Amino acid sequence: MYYLIILTILFLAELLYFRIADKYNIIDKPNQRSSHTRITLRGGGIIFSLGALAYFLTNHFEYPWFILGLTLISCISFVDDVHPVSQKTRLVFHFSAMALMFYQWGMFELPWYWLVVALIVCTGIINAYNFMDGINGITGGYSLIILLALAYINHYIITFVEPDFIYVVILAILVFDFFNFRKKAKCFAGDVGSISIAFIVLFLIGKLILATNDFSYIILLVVYGVDSVLTIIHRLMLHENIGLPHRKHMYQLMANELKMPHVVVSSLYMLVQGIVAAGYIWMHPLGYGYWYLLGAILILSIVYVIFMKKYFYLHKIG
Repeated sequence: MYYLIILTILFLAELLYFRIADKYNIIDKPNQRSSHTRITLRGGGIIFSLGALAYFLTNHFEYPWFILGLTLISCISFVDDVHPVSQKTRLVFHFSAMALMFYQWGMFELPWYWLVVALIVCTGIINAYNFMDGINGITGGYSLIILLALAYINHYIITFVEPDFIYVVILAILVFDFFNFRKKAKCFAGDVGSISIAFIVLFLIGKLILATNDFSYIILLVVYGVDSVLTIIHRLMLHENIGLPHRKHMYQLMANELKMPHVVVSSLYMLVQGIVAAGYIWMHPLGYGYWYLLGAILILSIVYVIFMKKYFYLHKIG
């Protein structure tokens, strides 16, 4: 009954947001770098933060510093969706939010250099998640796979977080996917969605890594990671400004140049990450976690290079 009530509240909250977004013209207009062609409501991913907040308010105010950090990073991202915010302002909010998350993790008890490493890694992951949010279903679908894997690990392998937190966030993702994971999306996640769900995923994977002292659990982000890192390297080889928007990710070539339906591309990313995560969960007890991670990175990298060699010319002539 608890989950049904939360699901109903989140569904109604999303519908209410649509009315607000429509009234105040919070929309995403297609441009030459977009992978969509229709004007669509932006910021539907605000439901991720609302889901985490719903858990917080109904579970004895669990993880207060993380929730405060999530609120900060979600607010500045939503403002950025409505009206562009300077990069310095965004960084102040992002770093403040991550500091609060680190405090929730208990990382301030560790040597300072671990904080620096964590800040670099977390900043990279959040930006990668944001850059990968370009077609219908990819952010919600990929995040759903990660959350399901984390729920399994939390239930059957090691309890590193309150289970209800993962389940409530999954409900929020399902609500968003109902409106986004379709041929003609009702809404897009916006920065508020992609960045907030990245922050939530980071919090969970960070807690898991700290609880097990096993960094190989980062494999739960390996598909996004390989695509993002190799795309950056590719753009550097092309002497491009990596800070500017582009359409050179593998999923973008699939959707734009190969004309694959968005939901098919998103499902493919989900499937690959799901297979990788399932294999890792099976192999990890045998002590091969890091070798499996290395192998997954190598195989995915080879696939990426072969794909780009075969199809990137379509982007250059497009």
